[in-house]
Amino acid sequence: MATQLTFEGVYPILATPFDDNENLDLESFDRLVRFMAGLGVDGITVLGVLGEANRLLDSERAELIRTAVAAAGAMPVIVGASHSGTRAATELAQMAENLGAMAVMVTPHAETVPNDDRIFEYYRSIAEGIRIPIVAQDHPASTQVHMTAALLLRIIRELPQVASIKEEAVPTAPKIRALAAGMKERKVPILTGLGALYGLFDLQAGSAGFNTGFAFPEVLMAMVKAARAGNWARAQEIYTRFLPLVVFEQQPGVAIRKEILRLRGGLKTSKVRHPGAALQPATAEQLRKLIDALLPGQDLSRPVSV
Repeated sequence: MATQLTFEGVYPILATPFDDNENLDLESFDRLVRFMAGLGVDGITVLGVLGEANRLLDSERAELIRTAVAAAGAMPVIVGASHSGTRAATELAQMAENLGAMAVMVTPHAETVPNDDRIFEYYRSIAEGIRIPIVAQDHPASTQVHMTAALLLRIIRELPQVASIKEEAVPTAPKIRALAAGMKERKVPILTGLGALYGLFDLQAGSAGFNTGFAFPEVLMAMVKAARAGNWARAQEIYTRFLPLVVFEQQPGVAIRKEILRLRGGLKTSKVRHPGAALQPATAEQLRKLIDALLPGQDLSRPVSV
């Protein structure tokens, strides 16, 4: 029996591992999923921006979903199913559902002339084509689509299958407050992304947790625990301590995060599929020094002390 998906807590976005020739490394992917399960996260998301989904073939997507679902056991798996075409996004969502995903995460696609009705129709069409819940991802940095709070509230109000909002439109905290205040008929959890860059402020604004790729999810789990207990001093202490790593990880591209996951034993290599940029040696050295300063002597392949 799969664990119930509440869309509250911590749902890491997973990287897609490649070997040195840019082929899928399913062995590493299996290990990474099991590693996250061992940390006790509430679920995982695959095929997001960190998962380099836009550089994958549909057949590779299917292999990754199958691997994730098999390795996850009872842990919920959310699958990114975004596409520039509504029909294609619907079919990607159907494939994810058929392969065992418990939910899909979907972003809208930028059009030459912005149109809120067309975005709503995009989500409605996907919802009508599947039976599993949808996470509506609001991430203008990658989509170039700016969804207003009013549009997101309409989607929540009229599409019951949309079960969570992943809020990544800066400034995030005011938008989270606006969404929370505007949910009159039906309330859904709002999750924080952007590598937890504004994590403390988002939790204070009403975020229910994190759906992001920060490579130390146990840190985010500790923040959520403190927030739920109303211990904001503890939440701020954790945030302040790890903020240099959060900021460093948040640099453009996915190579830094993949390198941390390699250092943690989850990936065999930190290879990024072309044309994504590889990690520069100087950046890798900076990263190691930063981790050594924050987590001296800790075994990164195990849950770190927070």
